[in-house]
Amino acid sequence: MSINKVFITGATGYIGGSVAHLLLQKGYQVSALVRKEADAEKLRALGITPVIGAIHNMPVLRKATADADAVIHTADADDFFSVITFLEELKGTGKTFIFTSGSSLVGDNSKGEKGNIVYTEDIPVQPRLEKLHRVAINDHILAAAKDDVRSIVLVPTMVYGKGLGIKPDSIQVPMLIDIAKEKQAGVYIEKGENIWSNVHIEDLAELYVLALEKAPAGSYFYTENGSASLKEIAVNISFMLGFEGKTESISLDTAIEKWGPDASAFGFASNSIVNSDKARKLLGWTPKHSSILEDIKTGSYHKIHVTT
Repeated sequence: MSINKVFITGATGYIGGSVAHLLLQKGYQVSALVRKEADAEKLRALGITPVIGAIHNMPVLRKATADADAVIHTADADDFFSVITFLEELKGTGKTFIFTSGSSLVGDNSKGEKGNIVYTEDIPVQPRLEKLHRVAINDHILAAAKDDVRSIVLVPTMVYGKGLGIKPDSIQVPMLIDIAKEKQAGVYIEKGENIWSNVHIEDLAELYVLALEKAPAGSYFYTENGSASLKEIAVNISFMLGFEGKTESISLDTAIEKWGPDASAFGFASNSIVNSDKARKLLGWTPKHSSILEDIKTGSYHKIHVTT
């Protein structure tokens, strides 16, 4: 099936906005779900057709899905209801549905200790209780391939770099930068030896387009091009902010008080290490950016967060 018209959710966000930007560059017609008229105007200025509505406005989702050749869902990795609506509308059409999950689903209970399990797509995930629902959503989407939906799940790791759309900043690294400014030191949880795989936003957006164009139905891809410990990230944030490498450990309990349990235990204190050889081999993905530490210390984050 030829794909020209793509409907995307999350286009005002970091990942979705970057993917929408690249799709436009590559000649696709892009429509996007948006709640606020002010954001709709920003999308129109970029060449994106806004579809006014919220993620649980089911008639809007159905109509936008019917009008598109493909749907890329980047808005919420934990929402069952929008996924069910999309898949019901796409059933029997052969159209493409790309879903954005997240690699916290392989996160462990390490509390800042170093882990050594590297997940590939053929290693079964046995998630912690808190992430059972995310794995269930992914499995449900992949199973939709049996109903003639070209379903694809992408699993981003720690995404970094300047966004290509309306929202330039990522999530995890800016949160660590903010607390470093408060503490006048780079911050990690407990020992900070836990490791997260990472991927640059430009490389990730490229992978979305490759998946749209090449991925088979029912396929699942981890997305990474490197890894770093949270302590290494803290050290480089410290240098970026002029704190000369000074760092400070905080307890997991303190982190939970500040960021909540999910962001703390999974986003900053777990190990989430994956391998993306499948995407490289099957889709021909060739990521160009390989160092989150360099990007923090002297790259896009330095330009955004350091006053010159």
